[in-house]
Amino acid sequence: MSTINIKRVKANEIELKDRLVSIQRVAKVTKGGRTFSFSAIVVVGDENGVVGYGLGKAKEVTEAIAKGIDDAKKNLVRVPVINGTVPHAQEGKFSGGYVLVKPAANGTGVIAGGAMRAVLESAGIHNVLAKSKGSSNPHNVVKATVAALAQMRDARTVAHHRGVSLDKVFNG
Repeated sequence: MSTINIKRVKANEIELKDRLVSIQRVAKVTKGGRTFSFSAIVVVGDENGVVGYGLGKAKEVTEAIAKGIDDAKKNLVRVPVINGTVPHAQEGKFSGGYVLVKPAANGTGVIAGGAMRAVLESAGIHNVLAKSKGSSNPHNVVKATVAALAQMRDARTVAHHRGVSLDKVFNG
């Protein structure tokens, strides 16, 4: 299997919108009682082919979300979006989370569950069929979805890597 080139993007060049995927409250039991802290999974994207995810942990919810947004801006990847959908079907895997992302016809909408929906909409994908197989843990689903999107290549990229013309890619 060949290595995948993930195109990193700088956050200060584009305007990003953030979406909160999940918040978890965690309790640490000490001699003085329970100490609560929060972890937040956040997805950011420009809705035009750039998406990233991040995890923030803090004693307050707002601080956890802010840290998650900062972390997400450090993990941005560029995704090929063609006519509002993905260029081809792709499977993604992270730990126990398996996802399948397939292109869909115009007007289909985003057919995906919670954590996947946030990633796909943040990337600017408007028509897609997606299925989460395996773990329903939002951490793994988000990471598997971003992994699947990062592996996608459009026809121009394939032609460039092969060193052939665009017609040769489609006609074999």
